[in-house]
Amino acid sequence: MSRTHTAGVQGNGVLRAARIAKGWRSGEAAAREVSAAGRAALDDPGFEVSPRTWRRWESARPGWPRGDYAMALHAAFGRWPEDLGFEPPAGWQGPAGDRLPGGDARAASFDPPEEHDDHRDDEQEDDPMKRRLVLSGALAAGIFVPAGPALAAARRDIEAALGGQAPADLPFWESTAERQGRGYQGRAPAGVLAGLLADLAELSPQLSGARAGRERLAAVAGRLSGLTAIVLHDMGHERESTRWFRTAGRAAGESGDAGLHAWVLAREAMVPLNFGAPAVAASLADRARALSGGAPCAAHALACAVAARAHAACGDRGRALAAVAAADRALGRLVGGERADTWFGYPEQKHHVHLSQAFTLLGETTRAFAEQERALALTGRPSVMTRALLALDRAACLARAGERAEAASVAGDAFAGLPPAYRDGLTRTRALTVYRSVHGAPGADCLREALGGVARG
Repeated sequence: MSRTHTAGVQGNGVLRAARIAKGWRSGEAAAREVSAAGRAALDDPGFEVSPRTWRRWESARPGWPRGDYAMALHAAFGRWPEDLGFEPPAGWQGPAGDRLPGGDARAASFDPPEEHDDHRDDEQEDDPMKRRLVLSGALAAGIFVPAGPALAAARRDIEAALGGQAPADLPFWESTAERQGRGYQGRAPAGVLAGLLADLAELSPQLSGARAGRERLAAVAGRLSGLTAIVLHDMGHERESTRWFRTAGRAAGESGDAGLHAWVLAREAMVPLNFGAPAVAASLADRARALSGGAPCAAHALACAVAARAHAACGDRGRALAAVAAADRALGRLVGGERADTWFGYPEQKHHVHLSQAFTLLGETTRAFAEQERALALTGRPSVMTRALLALDRAACLARAGERAEAASVAGDAFAGLPPAYRDGLTRTRALTVYRSVHGAPGADCLREALGGVARG
């Protein structure tokens, strides 16, 4: 039996029937119950489905719910959105294992794992494997859980392993971290995240007992956890990104590698910087600079550049320009792998990207345009996110210079030109910032349309 979708002129009858079957007499009641189910399933006390969102879901055009809403619906009904009257987007195949041979569908076949305490009985020993299946299946299917139990459990496994005593193949794990640190290279963020989580799941049991080489293995855990946090940040999952950075910081501390710890703090600073808390970002970046001790390393250069952006966002012009000068000096001292074009290195291209943002925030549009041109000249073709962010920086500069129509056009083209996998999180946040500055200008409607109407339930 194939799935049918009956969200038509009479509204989403499938979802309405499911609600009534649960005994929820109103959309408000359903929103409360699904919110509660979502908070438990996602391990997120702030999660909520509003009555307005529920009314839209029961309407003739419910749209396709985002990942955390999909998990909440599944937690409440035991069924995925396509079994609740929502029309799947093109190419949707459903979570791994959700179809029977021959193409038949089965509802409620991909349950998220339950939370367990540390005292597991013998029947629960396969939980780590179940979590890996849930994570890889959900991510491959386009369902991402911002703070879901499987993702949280993967992080807790690393936390629990830190402090414990099993031999590990250190060169293999160090090369794994190096390989993962090369960036997206044209891959979708969700795919990169799935690979990182698979590596961390395999690393956890080895880390839990290692005596010899434990500091090196902890450094690997710190790097992989930090990379996980970076991808979560880019996808727009601020809270879970911060959690993973904290885990990365703990691992870096256990490794005794001050440079790694400084890198983690500098990278973590970009979360509050890009999500509206620049004072927090400035504090983290300054801590990273202090921890690096001014050494000629990528972490110190990155910390200076992020500090410049954070102080600029706080309106502290003097400290921002001092940090810009410090970043210039730090870049000039880097050699070899410290300049590598990876998430661990600090190449000249990355330097110009950061200074573009700093000068944009300071309102120095001429210097910002110059940094953007330098960065673009050094940016490879696969770097679709970097190119889009630079274009959005240019749009922000144009808006500050009073060229609002041109700013809307540049931002609209940049955002609409991104592959769908890159249109959430950081890029969307930056595009929305530009939209707010050009709202009402000629061409702003095109940017609004590229953003999907701006508002998203």
